[in-house]
Amino acid sequence: MLALRLVHLIEGHSEELAMGLTDKLRQSERTRDFGKVSPEELGLAAAEVYHNLGEWLLQKTETDIAERFMRLGECRAAEGVGLDQFVWALVISRNHLWQFLQREAFADNVIQLSGKLELLQMLNQFYDRAVYYGVLGYTEAKEQGEHANAIGAALG
Repeated sequence: MLALRLVHLIEGHSEELAMGLTDKLRQSERTRDFGKVSPEELGLAAAEVYHNLGEWLLQKTETDIAERFMRLGECRAAEGVGLDQFVWALVISRNHLWQFLQREAFADNVIQLSGKLELLQMLNQFYDRAVYYGVLGYTEAKEQGEHANAIGAALG
């Protein structure tokens, strides 16, 4: 399966990809709130997904993705990262992977192109779920914070 070989290529370059993504998130005007998050934390979060991409795409369940990205959404909400910027960071992450594959794994024939398209479909499905569950976790964290503030104001 060519898509699996491409996943292994990504996993083998996970540190390089994580550093590049961290730089993009910290430099983009659309993700300026990520300046509130340490570069080390950003790099570790990205490397964890990139290094284990095969598991995320082929073995992890919907529940695994939900748990990981709801926690990530909650964390980014607590850090003061705007929801729009959180979602854009996930978009940048997916595009960063695709740009890497375009550079490193050229499709020389129809079979290789088919493998890249298969991987693109799996990546899009993964990132669609990541965005959905990340937004869900982010929204729940914000609502809980507002609820706690309202209770505090009523008691104060």
